[in-house]
Amino acid sequence: MFDDAKTAAEARASDWIIRQRDPAFDDWDGFADWLAEDPGHADLYDALASLDRDLDALPSERAPSVVIRPETPRRPARRLWLGGAVAAALVAVIALPQLGLFDDANRIETAAGEHRSITLADGSRIEINGASVVELDKDRPRFARLESGEAMFHVVHRESDPFLVEAGAARIVDLGTAFNVVRRDRRTSVAVSEGVVLYNPQRDKVRVVAGQAIEAGDADAKPPQVHPVDVANVGGWRTGLLVYNDAPLTTVAEDLKRTAGIEVAVAPGAEGQSFRGALIIDKDRARTVADLAALSGTVAERRGNGWVLTR
Repeated sequence: MFDDAKTAAEARASDWIIRQRDPAFDDWDGFADWLAEDPGHADLYDALASLDRDLDALPSERAPSVVIRPETPRRPARRLWLGGAVAAALVAVIALPQLGLFDDANRIETAAGEHRSITLADGSRIEINGASVVELDKDRPRFARLESGEAMFHVVHRESDPFLVEAGAARIVDLGTAFNVVRRDRRTSVAVSEGVVLYNPQRDKVRVVAGQAIEAGDADAKPPQVHPVDVANVGGWRTGLLVYNDAPLTTVAEDLKRTAGIEVAVAPGAEGQSFRGALIIDKDRARTVADLAALSGTVAERRGNGWVLTR
């Protein structure tokens, strides 16, 4: 398998393992179909099932110094995903408080770890990650600007009235779709889970369809290149799933703060490390950071209210 396909297959195999723990599981036909899709699926499933059993056999850890319990669980409390060949984490989805709008009703700011969902007049919906700023325009109901942070857009398509998202200098035009946008460090990332978007129609004219993504810098002279992504992972932050393909550890640390309010600093000696795989935001934040350290070949040290990753 190619690396991207193998990572997706590992995540899928882990998903089957967890689903089969449920006594009510009955999708054996679907499981058989997945095994038949690729001869390597059975080997992956067997390897991960064996690793999962090994993890369950480990002695329990000492009670963590900080445990954050979700207000209301929204899915089963235990779920396994992998990054590379190491198990990521047991999962409990984050239940975070919904805060109100600030002084400007057209400017929505979220705190680190806060998630918000707003529905527009046309029925379109924007899910906003933590530490993000989204601006609306009462005179342009089919418009939103992501000033910073991350948001997932579910757009009601209108052929004669396209929905426009601005992020920095980038313009993203909906052609009937759902897509995730990240704006950080003068860069814009777009990943599409449904339909199609057109990136910078007046200049780059890059068409991005479901299962594809782009990343572009404000100073880039050439149009961004389209690359494949797993649609199941687009906007995964909404359910506590963060998936990476050789991302800098500083990027992962920023995402953890934005998505879950987890403070992680990367020491100078570890800044060159990259991360590939999947992380689950566990209700025990210490477990999530421990998984990140194990998967990235670093050591997590607790300092104050956060952690520092070192080599």
